[in-house]
Amino acid sequence: MLTQPDSSSPMGQSFTVILAIPARLNSSRLPRKLVAEIDGKPMLGHVLERCLQATSAHATVLCTDSQELADQAAGLGVASLLTCADCTSGSDRIASVADQLLAAANSAPERTIIINVQGDQPFLDPALIDAIAASFIARQPIPEVLTPIYQLNAEKLHNPNVVKVLLAADGRGLYFSRSALPHVRDVDPAEWCAHTSFWGHVGIYAYRADVLLRWPQLPLSPLEDLEKLEQLRLIEAGVRIDTLEVEGDQFSVDTPEQLEQARAMAAGRSW
Repeated sequence: MLTQPDSSSPMGQSFTVILAIPARLNSSRLPRKLVAEIDGKPMLGHVLERCLQATSAHATVLCTDSQELADQAAGLGVASLLTCADCTSGSDRIASVADQLLAAANSAPERTIIINVQGDQPFLDPALIDAIAASFIARQPIPEVLTPIYQLNAEKLHNPNVVKVLLAADGRGLYFSRSALPHVRDVDPAEWCAHTSFWGHVGIYAYRADVLLRWPQLPLSPLEDLEKLEQLRLIEAGVRIDTLEVEGDQFSVDTPEQLEQARAMAAGRSW
């Protein structure tokens, strides 16, 4: 199912890179959004095509509870793994089939990067995927988890749909929240960006595969449940999340309004 690393490639000599797209058909906020048409093509089709353009990946695999989505992926030549329907997050869905991904790739967990790519980002930049993979491989020690971040402006700072991250001096994520971090005391919230830098989170995760294999054994996270942010399970369990600064967010579709915005954006693109 998965292609083997190219031994002539510097990346292939050391790591296998798998793009895993977790997908469910009946999302809570916008059911069947992944088959909603944008510029005449289902949203998931846009995402898969852009994943296939990433030069660092040895395989692209859809992880889904939907045969309808699996059939759509097959039409693009993308393999699928069927998961149970009750996964609690995208990471949980990928973790549930991580052993199958590794077996198909014939790759050691510590030398395999599984990049969790969201299925609702129709304008995903393939260069971002390659940058994440390259940064992961170049770092010493090798990260457990790496995720991209971007500098937030005042307009997005207090929007609860925009996930924020509080950074340590060494760049690791201390905490992720829907609230602005840090709180700037005795200052009007509209002026907070003038006093410090704030960081937003791009919802893509690069996992060392052995971390995902441990996922089912991680304790349930009260913080994850409160904020509805899967990465908090890792932080509560003591797993380090490193960050990579990038330019801007990747547009995600979670609401009917964002779907119409995506359609308007697509109408003005040459792709």
